[in-house]
Amino acid sequence: MSRISWRGFAAVIAIWAMSPLGASAADAPKEIRIDWATYNPVSLILKQKGMLEKEFAKDGIRIIWVQSAGSNKALEFLNAGSIDFGSSAGSAALVARINGNPIKSIYIYSRPEWTALVAAKDSKINTVADLKGKRVAVTRGTDPHIFLVRALLGAGLSEKDITPVLLQHADGKIALIRGDVDAWAGLDPMMAQAEIEDGARLFYRNADANTWGILNVREQFLKDHPQIVQRVLATYEEARKYSLANYDELKKALVVATKLPDVVADKQLKERTELTYNRIGKPQRDSILAAGVALQQAGVIDPKVDVKAALDSLVDDGVPLPTN
Repeated sequence: MSRISWRGFAAVIAIWAMSPLGASAADAPKEIRIDWATYNPVSLILKQKGMLEKEFAKDGIRIIWVQSAGSNKALEFLNAGSIDFGSSAGSAALVARINGNPIKSIYIYSRPEWTALVAAKDSKINTVADLKGKRVAVTRGTDPHIFLVRALLGAGLSEKDITPVLLQHADGKIALIRGDVDAWAGLDPMMAQAEIEDGARLFYRNADANTWGILNVREQFLKDHPQIVQRVLATYEEARKYSLANYDELKKALVVATKLPDVVADKQLKERTELTYNRIGKPQRDSILAAGVALQQAGVIDPKVDVKAALDSLVDDGVPLPTN
């Protein structure tokens, strides 16, 4: 082959390598890091069935699973780049985005009523107003925290009127049962466990103030690997549909993950979890926006922040999902 043709061939190779197709092939990730969480039942089926492992086996891409103990942990992991996909409440994702976490919300995995305000069986606390001056266990940066702030606002109170005791969700439940705190901003399945095993009372519930279960992705990962993200979502959708069609397996996955009795799993899954949604549409946006506005009114979000614009920058509903 002549020198000119070799140069031409090399030029073609260089152009191909710089093209989106060439870059995609060269830069395909060696692993996908994704969280699982007991507050995200779909993730348990996804992990247990090895669905992502099967999807990416032909690409030689490993799946790395990381447990998230709450939205705050999932969002911390995303911000640190230690996971690529993480599950959280929509409101928690919005606050994280406002605070500079470079994430995109791309999928709905559940419509939960996973949080309420909880008191011990013999407690005299019956209303949100009764929390004034009390010690309340809460996990900052999560839907239960945001739920608590909104509940206080509705009762004419703020976090300054209580003593927040900062604990991760499971530790908050333990503190309530031990009597170390007066109330707890609860999260399922620990909340359901406290009800059934310890007689704890959900003294304040508001299903509409629970924001949606959202799957988030690192913004850079989405930019670098849009086709990978599309395949992850397609597999998530497969797991969501499987969960709807196979309740007993879904419950078993939760029981195995939590070591909790069947009756606790039933309370979380049958009474307070809906898995019929997948796309982030107007109802989801409205719910998350309402939470953001309430947090701004409560002083949690800076008054100068454009919450609507922040929500628009958070949500990316352009990643296609399977049509059937």
